[in-house]
Amino acid sequence: MAVLATAEPAAKIAASRALAEVWAKGAIAVGHATPLTRPARPDRPLLRPPKEMPKRRAFGSTAGRIALLHALAHIELNAIDLGWDIVARFSGAALPRTFFDDWVSVAAEEACHFELLAQRLTDFGVQHGDLPAHDGLWESAIATADDLLARLAVVPLVLEARGLDVTPEMAARLERIGDRQSAAILHRIYSDEIGHVAIGARWFDRLCRARGLVPEDVFHERVRRCFKGDLKPPFNRAARAAAGIPERYYEPLATAFSS
Repeated sequence: MAVLATAEPAAKIAASRALAEVWAKGAIAVGHATPLTRPARPDRPLLRPPKEMPKRRAFGSTAGRIALLHALAHIELNAIDLGWDIVARFSGAALPRTFFDDWVSVAAEEACHFELLAQRLTDFGVQHGDLPAHDGLWESAIATADDLLARLAVVPLVLEARGLDVTPEMAARLERIGDRQSAAILHRIYSDEIGHVAIGARWFDRLCRARGLVPEDVFHERVRRCFKGDLKPPFNRAARAAAGIPERYYEPLATAFSS
């Protein structure tokens, strides 16, 4: 797909927005696509293994805020591709068009998120790519490339749900130091991400039940098999509940991973 094959972020955003607009008009049919193993990426940022990333500085310093915003921008850039990848990768899975409608809308919103963060970085005289980043998010995409239920369990219900846990406190810390502009961007992302996680939860539950599977059991099995990290409390239970994730999904895994 054109978006996945586009490396330069501004061009990727433009391609994502244009494709989403055409899709919303019903001018594109669900076809069969073979997505790239990895989406096209610009030469920068330098990608490092997660364990080799420098520790994030305190938010009170300008350098700390730049590091935070840059890390979030890189996450959102990956999220654009994750949205389009699920559309392309599972296009032959005999799913209803509403499934693809949902993920096209997610990809379009992720493009807006990246644009907001990239623009805010320029206020500090920084561009996306000026700092190193890691490729951990796309590693999860590769691990779930052949299993839609695993993709839904790991990406929206683990990785994006983690964003619901940590974003409110990050926004509050930015507000406490007077950076209301950056905080407002995080509040916008947080609100949208509740909807994204809800889309993942709804389709995960629906597809499990359509296959005669118990969603809770499938979630535990797929996360244990396909996710390398930990499910770390504290959890934002209110946001997770608003997104449709039951506590019985994640609480047992947090106990298991920490033991």
